[in-house]
Amino acid sequence: MKLSVVVPCYNEEQNIPLILSRFGEVIERDDIEVILVDNGSTDGSARALSELLPQYPFARTVKVEVNQGYGYGILRGLRECAGEYIGWTHADMQTDPADIIKALAIIEAQEGLVFVKGNRRGRPLFDVFFTVGMSLFETCYLRAKLYDINAQPNIFPKIFFDAWENPPYDFSLDLYALYMARRKNLKVVRFPVLFPERIHGESKWNTGWKAKWKFIKRTLAFSVNLKKNGNV
Repeated sequence: MKLSVVVPCYNEEQNIPLILSRFGEVIERDDIEVILVDNGSTDGSARALSELLPQYPFARTVKVEVNQGYGYGILRGLRECAGEYIGWTHADMQTDPADIIKALAIIEAQEGLVFVKGNRRGRPLFDVFFTVGMSLFETCYLRAKLYDINAQPNIFPKIFFDAWENPPYDFSLDLYALYMARRKNLKVVRFPVLFPERIHGESKWNTGWKAKWKFIKRTLAFSVNLKKNGNV
């Protein structure tokens, strides 16, 4: 297996048929697998996966009985990956599965250990302003070039993941992965990806000022912990 990509699904019943269909359109080789993690969903996600997966031989699922966080679901999926390269993207259709194929082409064309990550385009101005502010803080505080930290997809060698220690279970996982890539001197390659509005459902965290402030506090606390534990 060349690539395993994890797709965390928390209450994505309406988007699961769309993302599986789109993966079916763009996957044209038999060495790519898609692992959809039912991350403690309380809607009909489990039923949708059970009914649809037999139609898509490249896809399988991992079940998390109780949601323990965005990062936890991804980590559960990553531990099941069989690919030489592994990574994740989102199930909300704001990130096109075709970007996974682009990321694989980029990483296969490189030499050495490489971390490939999207760089979002087409976002609302306020979200861009928020991202720039967080990126500047993390870059200065952690002394590593970190920007558009939550962009998708993320693709990297499995041996890089095998060296992770105590990765976070929440949305800080994106920061942890990019930061560790910088710390371990992986070559980081960014490529532009479009980031349209959701088709179905709502963001699990980006729901207004209160949610953004909660995200900021959580991210700052994780950054302080990284620095305090001597990882900087």
